Parts: sequence; C-alpha cells; structure tokens
Amino acid sequence: MSRQMVRPGGRSARVQASVHAAVRELASEVGRDALTVPLVARRAGVTPSTIYRRWGDLQELLSDVAVERLRPDTAPEDHGDLASDLTAWAEQFLDEMASPAGRAYVRDALLGDPDGGNAGRCSAYAAEQIGILLARATERGESTPDVETVVDRVVAPLMYRILFRPDGLDASYAGRLVAGILGRGDR
Repeated sequence: MSRQMVRPGGRSARVQASVHAAVRELASEVGRDALTVPLVARRAGVTPSTIYRRWGDLQELLSDVAVERLRPDTAPEDHGDLASDLTAWAEQFLDEMASPAGRAYVRDALLGDPDGGNAGRCSAYAAEQIGILLARATERGESTPDVETVVDRVVAPLMYRILFRPDGLDASYAGRLVAGILGRGDR
C-alpha cells in the first residue's frame, strides 16, 4: 500500500495530516463508532476515494491513526539510574496503554492490521524507548539486560494484563516487573 511510500512534505503528507486530524476531531465530537469514510473525507477536505485509495477502508485508516497516536513524542526521562528510569518508563507505559484511549488505540492498531506491520511498528516504539534507557545506563557504567529481555519480561506481561486482565493493574505491578529483571526482588 502507498503508506510505505509517503515522502516527507508534499501533498501526500498534507493529506495524511488532514485526514488524521479529521479522525481525531470527529472521534471526540461524535464518537468513534459514528465515524464513516465520507464523514472523515468531508472534514479533511478530500474525496472518499482518496481515503479508500490510500488506506483501503475505515478500519485500516483507524489503525494508521492509532499507530501514530501510540508513537512516543519524546525520549524517556533520565532519572539517574536504570532502576528509576525503567520503573518510571514502565509506569508511564502502563498508565498510557491502560487508559480508555490507550486501549482503544491498541485495539484499532491491531484490528486494521492484517499483515502485522502496525503491531511491529508499535513494538518498535517500545523497543526504541527501552534501548535509549539501556544505552544511558551503559554509559553510566551500569549492568543492563538486553532490550528483548525487557520486552519479554516487562512489556509483554504489561500488554497481556492491559488487554486481558486489567483488574487490579497498577504502578506497583510495573515496578515489580522491573525489579524482577534487575535482580532486586519485589519492591
């Protein structure tokens, strides 16, 4: 699909920006379930065929918007040591992903993603953030796990719980996962 061939700037980027903005605005005004391609197109100032040509259908468009919304805006904060950095990051990840909006974005990202590309992009966002934290810790001389260990033992259980067992999920759970991979036992 043409999504992968989008050049920065130009008409294509303007169309994407206006359509994404239209989806976000309309979702907050009329609700996500009331969205239709013609409604989004009218708000974005494009024809419905432009949306169908670029995204295929409404679910793929919602998936594309969700992936953009799930991308972190900034590098993770530096709290001075790996345990603090990773715990703060995991708590923020949990807070954002477990929120009603975060869960809706995760659902949309996956539903309109038949080939798994969007799931891979979302996973890459988390891995990139974790990589930044681990690189900082290495520069400070700290011993670190690798990115995949953090993904497997912190991100994966958090996502599972967010999606399937959200009851009782809180920051202390994220902290315990981090403490476990850093060999610090329960916090």
